[in-house]
This record gives sequence, C-alpha cells and structure tokens, in this order.
Amino acid sequence: MALEVNGKSIAVDEEGYLENRDDWNMDIAKAIAKEEGLDMTDAHWEVVNFLREYYDEYQIAPAVRVLTKSIGKKLGKDKGNSKYLYELFPYGPAKQACKIAGLPKPTGCV
Repeated sequence: MALEVNGKSIAVDEEGYLENRDDWNMDIAKAIAKEEGLDMTDAHWEVVNFLREYYDEYQIAPAVRVLTKSIGKKLGKDKGNSKYLYELFPYGPAKQACKIAGLPKPTGCV
C-alpha cells in the first residue's frame, strides 16, 4: 500500500503505518492526520514530537500507559492524562499519534 504525498508514493502497511521511518516529514504527518480525520494543532505536534524523541531514545513506541506517564513528566500533569490525550487522538493516543509520528504501532496495541 502507499500514501501519495507531494507527488511521491510513500510505502505504508495495511493499517497505514509507514514502512520506512526515514520517509517521515511534516507533510507526511499532515497527510496521515488528514486521513485520520485530524486537524493538527500545536498540542498534537507536541505529542507527535515527544513520541519521535521517545522512539529515538528507547527504540520502541510506548504503549498508552507509558506515554501518559512520560508526557506527564515532560509536559506537565495537565497533559499527562488519558482524557487530554484521547481528546487529541480519539482513536487511541498511542496508536494514532504513533502513526502520525511515522513510528511503528506500539507494542500491546491491537
């Protein structure tokens, strides 16, 4: 499968996750977000950028519990809670945000 972005064909798996993490850029993230029905705000980008940094450091996409805790530590308690994250990413903060961030599906996500 592929995602068309700026005239380029980007390989994605059957669930829409990037096949090659190095293909990722802001335009691709916006295209994936649009397919997910999301308008990216600064709050969305904050989570996406956090996930990319987390992945660079640990080489794994965090499950939602780990994501919530880690965001709370870095961005503050008001953002480190499930309610806030589900408002941003209604189809699952870990799963949906990782897809937009160009990361593999988090372990433990169905």
